[in-house]
Amino acid sequence: MSQGISHRSYVSYIDKSREYYRASGYERPYRWAHFEDVPFSRLAKPLSQCRIGVVTTADQAPSGAPRATKLFAAPNSDSKRLFTEKSWDREATHTNDPESYLPLASLAKHVVTGGVGSLSPRFYGVPTDYSQRLTLEQDAPQIEAWMREEGVDIALLVPL
Repeated sequence: MSQGISHRSYVSYIDKSREYYRASGYERPYRWAHFEDVPFSRLAKPLSQCRIGVVTTADQAPSGAPRATKLFAAPNSDSKRLFTEKSWDREATHTNDPESYLPLASLAKHVVTGGVGSLSPRFYGVPTDYSQRLTLEQDAPQIEAWMREEGVDIALLVPL
């Protein structure tokens, strides 16, 4: 730890989730998904030649509004129409900086300077859902299909 800091300088999402489940009266703590085999691999080409697709957990619908579907793929120009009222720790963080949950402008600067090849023309939304089964069987395959259609090399996951 840094000098003068007597506490963590980050939020332990796992600890916070366990505390929440315990305080909500659940008998068992939340079971985190884990996998023996993971689909991560080294880049096949330099980052300066890669296309990045950004996945956010922010939502397109305000809290309480009906949604046609949970997942979405939206043009990067629609990034100003996101909502953040849903599930996130309001005591540990804020959403005053949209780049913290959808860093399209920052990534675009890296495209201009040549550090990143390109951005996918759309960003992808996976609003918070706690179903590991739905995430594995529906959400992840759909996001992967959209990214493959757009030639994405790298998925950047940015939780809210």
